[in-house]
Amino acid sequence: MELIQSQVQRLNQQQLQSVELLQMSAPELEEYLRELVQENPVVELEESRTESDRPRDDELLRRLRWLEDNDRQNRYYQHMEEEELDPLARVGTEGGLEESLFRFLSRQLYPMDLDEDTAQTVRYLAACLDGDGYLRMSVEELAANLGRSPAHVKNCLELLRSLEPAGVGAENLSQCLELQLLRIHEYGPALAIVRDHLEALAKRHYPAIAQRLSISVEEVRQAEKIIRELEPRPGAPFEQPDQVQYILPDVFIEEEGEELTVRLRGGDRPPIRVSGYYRTLLKQSDDPEVKEYLTEKLRQADGVLRALEQRDSTLLRCARVIARRQEGFFREGPRLLRPMRLADVAGELGLHESTVSRAVREKYLQCSRGVFPMSYFFSRSATAQSGGGEVGAEAAKALLERLVEREDKSAPLSDQKLSENMAELGCPISRRTVAKYRQELNLPSASGRKWS
Repeated sequence: MELIQSQVQRLNQQQLQSVELLQMSAPELEEYLRELVQENPVVELEESRTESDRPRDDELLRRLRWLEDNDRQNRYYQHMEEEELDPLARVGTEGGLEESLFRFLSRQLYPMDLDEDTAQTVRYLAACLDGDGYLRMSVEELAANLGRSPAHVKNCLELLRSLEPAGVGAENLSQCLELQLLRIHEYGPALAIVRDHLEALAKRHYPAIAQRLSISVEEVRQAEKIIRELEPRPGAPFEQPDQVQYILPDVFIEEEGEELTVRLRGGDRPPIRVSGYYRTLLKQSDDPEVKEYLTEKLRQADGVLRALEQRDSTLLRCARVIARRQEGFFREGPRLLRPMRLADVAGELGLHESTVSRAVREKYLQCSRGVFPMSYFFSRSATAQSGGGEVGAEAAKALLERLVEREDKSAPLSDQKLSENMAELGCPISRRTVAKYRQELNLPSASGRKWS
């Protein structure tokens, strides 16, 4: 046996919190903070609470009231169904009165004389439908989730499939089309094809299908016309359009005379603070459970505020190094973008390379030339030392693109000639690298760029 002593570094809770917030993008951070305000009562938006709004009754000290006020999850489930059935409940909220497949199916159940157990099961099945309107789960799995018999779930599934739109609740495309054909009383070749020969129809193997069904090729073509009029995705009309994702720059770099000024975005982030009221409440309360609850919530809130300060500090320091090292880019454009590694910035700031990587992850920088991901400024070297400096890959691509734009389109330059021209301009790269960059820029070869 041998006794060995070693040093092992482990992250504490505060360090983990800092790492988590550091790698969040601006939208992720905003969402996180808003959720924090909802779940942690000691955290509040600075503009959301005034002195007159604070409770004055000492009865708030009692533990049961605390638990009742903060039991959001149970209140949500208790009122969820009521809100779903009330079309006015969501006026002015996200989603408004926009139709959904679940609501459309649920309304069809109201006129039916169904027992509550059946109605609830059908609504559950409707909630399990995917965006196409298919039910991908097996009857056995659904029965186990509901604690009901498979026979009961199967009967409710048949009821769901009888609702509009036709084809909803199917297991797959074949069954979806079959349900629609049965709804319009189409029992001819089209029904046989969707049941057993859809793949052959997709490949247009008309003679093979005709032979298997003992019908003519023309009958197969007529059946195909009927099938093409069906809806393969009955849930599609109810899909909500994707919201446009807007980029929120985290860093702004502006030219002020001879200086580049770097500042962080802060105005759009929810301004949060720890409530002084609850700190006082912690000191006044004699209830051990209340004190334990408040202590934990205050520890979480203080940790988040410290992590936010550290996040801003790290991001600002990284941005200042980028501004200084890539000053040529911000003043002249991409052709002066220099090669820069994460290790270069990490070494200058005395940080670990992974910290810099997290700091620039999904962060955006806005300058006079547009909005760029911060990772854009970390570029590998495209060339060896030349003229006392290196040329970055992005700068090399910008130069290549400029040469292609200015070339004679009746006699475009070959990759070898482009390589030679770039070397003359202080960017010596090989023909193979030219071809690689050209493909990354979606530029055709010389023959593809030639104009007659």
